[in-house]
Amino acid sequence: MDSHLITGNRRSLAGFAPTHFSWRQEGAVGVVTLNRPERKNPLTFESYAELRDLFRTLSQVDEVGAIVVQGAGGNFCSGGDVHEIIGPLTRMPMPDLLAFTRMTGDLVKAMRACPQPVVAAIDGVCAGAGAIMAMASDLRVGTARSKTAFLFSRVGLAGCDMGACALLPRIVGQGRASDLLYTGRSLGGEEALQWGFLNRLAEPDALSDQAVAWAAEIAAGPNFAHAMTKRMLHQEWAMGVDEAIEAEAQAQAICMMTQDFHRAYHAFVAKQRPEFKGD
Repeated sequence: MDSHLITGNRRSLAGFAPTHFSWRQEGAVGVVTLNRPERKNPLTFESYAELRDLFRTLSQVDEVGAIVVQGAGGNFCSGGDVHEIIGPLTRMPMPDLLAFTRMTGDLVKAMRACPQPVVAAIDGVCAGAGAIMAMASDLRVGTARSKTAFLFSRVGLAGCDMGACALLPRIVGQGRASDLLYTGRSLGGEEALQWGFLNRLAEPDALSDQAVAWAAEIAAGPNFAHAMTKRMLHQEWAMGVDEAIEAEAQAQAICMMTQDFHRAYHAFVAKQRPEFKGD
């Protein structure tokens, strides 16, 4: 990118040190770890906002090609903290409640809008807003002992939280999504794999390493093209087939202008493996 376009359009996460979760970079992979293991990694008002802001920032970050989201201590995320979120919500007036639910939805919007594919590494408890974060990720690798539950009906709330009624049926189908959202029951790892909620299963001790390795494999690919694929997967939900075909024609023509496309061609001719650089 020309130097005069960099200001305001590109950012670096060098030195990034969040307050409410852990962050590290392994090569081109950014790893988010929800890190309150003594409470099964619940979310707070502050962690929602900080996660939202990170995923928004990632749209301006070139050095990260894929993201892993995981939890510490053998669990993914138990949802909103009962004492720090649920209790205060029962005392809030409607305008404050709407501000909160919009903020939580903004986290999902940010995860879907960031150009990097997001891999969720799911072990143990994955409930409520934790299940939503897993759902909002692009890919999911879990363990047989993982238990994913959209618990909203268990606390007197609708299953339509943070986009669940739009996203979950597209992953597992309308009937299965209805089952999970009406009952709030737990979806075990084996069943989640059969249903297509999980893409892969791993042993608990290998989960994080396998998720990072998968993300690294993706990040080593053509990141500009991956970002286009993610955008099209999201946008085409609201398109008819003809509109989707035209949108993909335009998107693919743009990708054909990239240096990654040209590198891949020349590497193929030379019988070499292409080195993608995301430009």
